[in-house]
Amino acid sequence: MKRRDFISKGLPGFAGTMALSQIGCKGGAYKKAEGEKKYKLVYRTLGKTGIKVPIVSMGSMNVTSEALVRMALDAGISHISTAKYYGRGKVEKFVGKVIKNYRREDIILATGVDPHPPPWKEGFYSKDTDIVRFEKDFDDSLKSMEVDYVDIFYLPNAAKKEAVMFEPLMKVMEKIKKAGKARFLGIGTHSYVPEAVRAAADSDFWDVVMLAYNFQSRDIEERKKAVDYAAEKGMGIVAMKTVTGASFVNTNKQIQVGNPRAALKWVLQNPNIHTTVLGITNFEQLETDLSVMADLTLTDDEKKYLELARLNHKNMLFCQGCGDCLKQCKSAPDIPALMRCYMYAYGYRDLAAAVRNLDPIKEKTVACIECSNCTVNCASGFNIKERIQDIIRLRDFPHEFFV
Repeated sequence: MKRRDFISKGLPGFAGTMALSQIGCKGGAYKKAEGEKKYKLVYRTLGKTGIKVPIVSMGSMNVTSEALVRMALDAGISHISTAKYYGRGKVEKFVGKVIKNYRREDIILATGVDPHPPPWKEGFYSKDTDIVRFEKDFDDSLKSMEVDYVDIFYLPNAAKKEAVMFEPLMKVMEKIKKAGKARFLGIGTHSYVPEAVRAAADSDFWDVVMLAYNFQSRDIEERKKAVDYAAEKGMGIVAMKTVTGASFVNTNKQIQVGNPRAALKWVLQNPNIHTTVLGITNFEQLETDLSVMADLTLTDDEKKYLELARLNHKNMLFCQGCGDCLKQCKSAPDIPALMRCYMYAYGYRDLAAAVRNLDPIKEKTVACIECSNCTVNCASGFNIKERIQDIIRLRDFPHEFFV
């Protein structure tokens, strides 16, 4: 199928994703005008690490504009979080190229490396986890960014307690830290979040936890309690997926009813959230995120939006990662991972990220494709079969097709 046909038949608006690579072309005039503005910066201390971080930090998964990253750094967003699996290493090279123009000690740099095989469906690592490859991948990350160390090295996608406390990975990460290649160690978690956060806090090993945290999470009270518990133990707390609850889908068409400013303010009401990692992809988003720091108070209209949006689960894009679906069907693939791919495609308009996250099931049979009677009842009301059949087509395309 030709690219044009694919886009028109399955993923409308893909042109918007491709256009992100041209955002930097807004050019000098815009950058100069915006750069002259002075922003109020709010800092919090990242737990026992002692690092002072701006409450708004930059995620790099979707960033393609060097001018945008420079503007963020110049405005005071000194914390950049990346990962080896972003763009198959290309994003790390991009980040490294940009930060070379700054003093290394002025940048708080974080990255993550996924072990192989990843703990996608089961939630814990297997005895076949390739520790040698994991260490090599990390060293390759340093080379790609042309740095001697990172400030935070994450074990991403940790889920159940067994994954957080997987001794072989902990040992090699401790080795990396002792060698001076990483100042602090952390986990990232999308699923079984309260369990993962508490396990990390009880370990006396991890320094930082990055968790999915937003107003749409059904178990948000449990996540809050886990965050408070971890913060009391001295852990640094980083929130991600903070505004994904603002994107909704109705009959496969995205409806822009979100209020990212309200969603971000809501997260930052919790003083134990030390910073938020945001997928800033254009200058308007950067302007919004910087301006939020001027006043974190929620307006009446923002409170009303949050209250109404909480009632809408069926048409949203954010998967809770609760795992209830996996218990209902023995033949089920990793449904939360597939729903995350769906969100990347339709919410973030990032097909490259969707394709990359389909890699673990690239060669696996997905029963949902041929299933005639889906019995899975999603707690958020998602039509699981329909969304999987829609997004699974992407795995037939090479990564380079969308980069």
